[in-house]
Amino acid sequence: MARGARAARHAVTIRFVVSLFARFVRLNLLLVSAIAASVTAVAQKKADLVLLNGNIVTADDRLGSVQALAARGDRILAVGTDARIRRLIGDDTKIIDLGGRTAVPGFIEGHAHFTGIGDAMQILDLSKVESWSEVVDMVAAAVQKAAPGEWIRGRGWHQEKWSKRPDGNVKGFPTHQSISAVTPDNPVALTHASGHAAFFNAKAMAIAGVNSSTPDPDGGEILKNAEGEPIGVFSETAAGIVSRHRRGQELRRTPAQRRELLRRQLELAAQECLSKGVTSFQDAGSSFAEIDLMREMAEAGELGVRLWVMIRTSNTQLEHKLGNYRMVGVGDDFLTVRALKRSIDGALGSRGAWLLEPYSDSPQSSGLETASVASVTRMAEIGLQHGFQVCVHAIGDRANREVLDIFEKVWGSRSGERVDGRSLRWRIEHAQHIHPDDIPRFGQLGVIASMQGVHCTSDAPYVIPRLGEQRAREGAYVWQDLMRSGAVVTNGTDAPVEDVDPIASFYASVTRRDRSGKPFYPAQAMSRMEALKSYTIACAYAAFEEDIKGTLTPGKLADVVVLSKDIMTVPEAEILDADVVYTIVGGKVVFEDV
Repeated sequence: MARGARAARHAVTIRFVVSLFARFVRLNLLLVSAIAASVTAVAQKKADLVLLNGNIVTADDRLGSVQALAARGDRILAVGTDARIRRLIGDDTKIIDLGGRTAVPGFIEGHAHFTGIGDAMQILDLSKVESWSEVVDMVAAAVQKAAPGEWIRGRGWHQEKWSKRPDGNVKGFPTHQSISAVTPDNPVALTHASGHAAFFNAKAMAIAGVNSSTPDPDGGEILKNAEGEPIGVFSETAAGIVSRHRRGQELRRTPAQRRELLRRQLELAAQECLSKGVTSFQDAGSSFAEIDLMREMAEAGELGVRLWVMIRTSNTQLEHKLGNYRMVGVGDDFLTVRALKRSIDGALGSRGAWLLEPYSDSPQSSGLETASVASVTRMAEIGLQHGFQVCVHAIGDRANREVLDIFEKVWGSRSGERVDGRSLRWRIEHAQHIHPDDIPRFGQLGVIASMQGVHCTSDAPYVIPRLGEQRAREGAYVWQDLMRSGAVVTNGTDAPVEDVDPIASFYASVTRRDRSGKPFYPAQAMSRMEALKSYTIACAYAAFEEDIKGTLTPGKLADVVVLSKDIMTVPEAEILDADVVYTIVGGKVVFEDV
């Protein structure tokens, strides 16, 4: 009886095991079938665009460099070998044979002024002049085409980059008499290359009522000669004394005329950026009115370049309007507005950068606090309240320290609990000159250093005269020191301060050579991959966009730039010879030069 019971139980066990095995086999067959179906489905997804026979630098450490890329819609479908990607070619696929050329992720301009680029393209370009006399000649020629009373405008002059100093200069800056002599009936406004100073002629100063008794405003300076007369150069907030009169004239245009002028600026800026391989652009300060038009154009598919915008306006305006202006990915990821901008100091070239110690070449000055600590603190509080990133322009070591202190204070003041700075990704724009004690704080706090490689080499000739050798060596454009602290360092051009060309800024980042070829503290130079990532995935991270751009990873936006030379391997001297062959945004070729 016991033996029979055991046999019965054994038979039941065998049947259970057989049944379990059968179910296991069926499940595996179903899984294999599902995988096969999935593979078939992927294979059936033919690409809209395929790049073949190239050196495609994905900037994704897991993928490295590949031969080919496929895009479907506005996303990357796959990357890999030519053989693999060819399987995704369909009857309607656009095929580009790269012929061995190098492709990289679309460049992301990390800090520049979008409407400023478009505006600068319509006025006198003074960025390449070699002397003040050239400026005078250009203005005189413009007067011949202008109506009496019409403003003559230009941008890009920089007294430190001329072959010689102008006669009768004050602190190296030109005086107005030579231009005033050729412009008796036309006001003249010439913006400094940095955007932090402006030159006005006698006519413009007369319109504004400026004379020897006009006081300096808070955060600004009217440069005067030994007799106390204004020379025509207005630094930082002082420029507004005159420029508001020019803007008042512009406001007399109809709303439709102003709108058309702004649209033209946006269109010109987009064309310029796409021709230089810039597919995304982090705009360092626009008004609510400008953002309104940007949104309209994004929703209509008319922007061309993907914009991530910082709002720049008064705290009062922010308090009243900010709740209606947070937008992410509008118009198929062409417009995001989620950051605020303020400048706490000026620029080094105009001696407006706010320093802990006086300028070496101007001991009576330590620069300018262009916005009060209290106002920047309030902006940061508003940003934290509404979930906006906070971006503060800080160039001098005093300015950088003050901003780091503001961030720490605001993060520690909410409900008695300290906010995690890394989760907020707040930024210091420029971070050019930092006291050694403050460099580690960037990494410790998770503050992003939004820097511009080309500023280093463009400014290099006058950094040491301004700061002295020790301050320059220990804290000027310290990219490697910041990265070693754990900070994210991004790249850009600050256009129209510099040309929006990423290749020039990439070159500056890896060589740190000025126009004469002299290296500027080369130990701080980036490797080529560091420089590429600072222009792609680092910028994407700094905008909370690393999940959709910054690397050529399947699933991300198909924003790609094809170059005539491999900037990752050619001799340094040849990097600047690289041209943009194709710019691709969302899987569509939007610029080509073949």
